Amino acid sequence: MQVSVVVCTYAMERYDAFSEAVESVLAQTYEPLEVVLVVDGNPDVYDRVQEHFCDRETVVCHCNDENRGISYSRTKGAELASGEIVAMLDDDAVAHEDWIAELVAVYENTDAVAVGGDVRPDWQTDRPDFFPAEFYWLVGCVEPGFAEDGEEIRNGYGSNISFRRDVFLEAGGYDTHTGRRGDKHIQAHEAPVCIRIRELTGRGVIYTDDAVVEHKLFDYRGEFKWLVFRSFWQGYSKRVMNLLYPDEDGDEADYLRLLFLDRVPRRVKGLWTKPSVAAVLQILAIVVFTGAVGLGYLYALLTPGLLEKVETVEE
Repeated sequence: MQVSVVVCTYAMERYDAFSEAVESVLAQTYEPLEVVLVVDGNPDVYDRVQEHFCDRETVVCHCNDENRGISYSRTKGAELASGEIVAMLDDDAVAHEDWIAELVAVYENTDAVAVGGDVRPDWQTDRPDFFPAEFYWLVGCVEPGFAEDGEEIRNGYGSNISFRRDVFLEAGGYDTHTGRRGDKHIQAHEAPVCIRIRELTGRGVIYTDDAVVEHKLFDYRGEFKWLVFRSFWQGYSKRVMNLLYPDEDGDEADYLRLLFLDRVPRRVKGLWTKPSVAAVLQILAIVVFTGAVGLGYLYALLTPGLLEKVETVEE
């Protein structure tokens, strides 16, 4: 079973992290493995990629003619790939050496059409005292209680997701109305393609604890202002998802129930036995981040012609 790993990048300031991500793929224990590198419309970055990686037989390189966004770039990478399985890795993540072997093991032992794995935080600075583990999803990492090993879920995380390539392409790949593109902040990136794959095949994403990547969290991801901003756009993106996929029920209500009926009460109870400033700050952060998500959703709800604006992202 040949596997192709797609790694996309776009900015010179991310090149060192991107290079480390690519090296972690090249160091995988699994064979046969192909690496597809997509540079999103930056010729200077592409020159460096060509110099460092593109002379290898198992590496395919491509540069978009302009900045087209992460959704377009990943789909383009899958189109260029030749593997039966196509896996996606962020340019600021590092894969454990058995990452691909563990993903493939699930495909070989089940009828999976998509498999996602664990995304662990790799803080490049001290983790902020106020940051609650329940909101690791906000920075692209797996939060406690996300899924059981072997559980079928709606979608995984973009730093660690894989698909049967033919199914992925038949479903249309990533939705280019969503995902990072320049200063666009539509963050509902993984869910749309996973929803369409489930509609096509009747199967969701299988989650495995054993396929692990470490996601770099740089200084700015620990800034309170940035996290509130991110929360707001998560709420906005949820409304966009409702418009693009009106028949899809998300799991947000279940998450909120878990958060406020279980996790927050546990934290409050813990203050009586082990009080600390950090514990208080984390409870407050949960309330603020959740409120910011709600405000983002409300803002999108009150935005006239939102769907038309989203649908012109590519123009």
